[in-house]
Amino acid sequence: MSVAARLKELGIELPPIAIPAAAYVPFVQTGNLVFLSGHIAKKDGKPWVGQLGLTMATEEGKAAARAIAIDLLGTLQAACGDLDRVARVVKVMSLVNSTSTFTEQHLVTNGCSELLGEVFGPTVGAHARSAFGVAQIPMGACVEIELIAELKAD
Repeated sequence: MSVAARLKELGIELPPIAIPAAAYVPFVQTGNLVFLSGHIAKKDGKPWVGQLGLTMATEEGKAAARAIAIDLLGTLQAACGDLDRVARVVKVMSLVNSTSTFTEQHLVTNGCSELLGEVFGPTVGAHARSAFGVAQIPMGACVEIELIAELKAD
């Protein structure tokens, strides 16, 4: 099944590529690797503001990470033209705006990782990952995630 068919089956429509909020580009390709800049969580088109362990619970953070995965897929599609060109999701790095006592960053990040697995399947979608708790994220967002993918050779 194609990635587009999986997305349709999941009821997911990819957004257009996001316009950077500062001095960077949304993605850079070198060789067969595509590096996606960090994407912050958005809700209703605005930054999804909150701090895990204070104003947000793990499940809401997981939903925010899933929303980021959809935005990342939109950027990845813009970068490669067709998501079926993705040979492997290589790495996901997640920053979770959280209190010093919150310890479930890995569970929040599962929102992104699980969707990537659903969309690309267990081989292409399985990836290395890091999840960090941080004191703050730009615009007060609850989660920021970046991604590295390998494309199939032309």
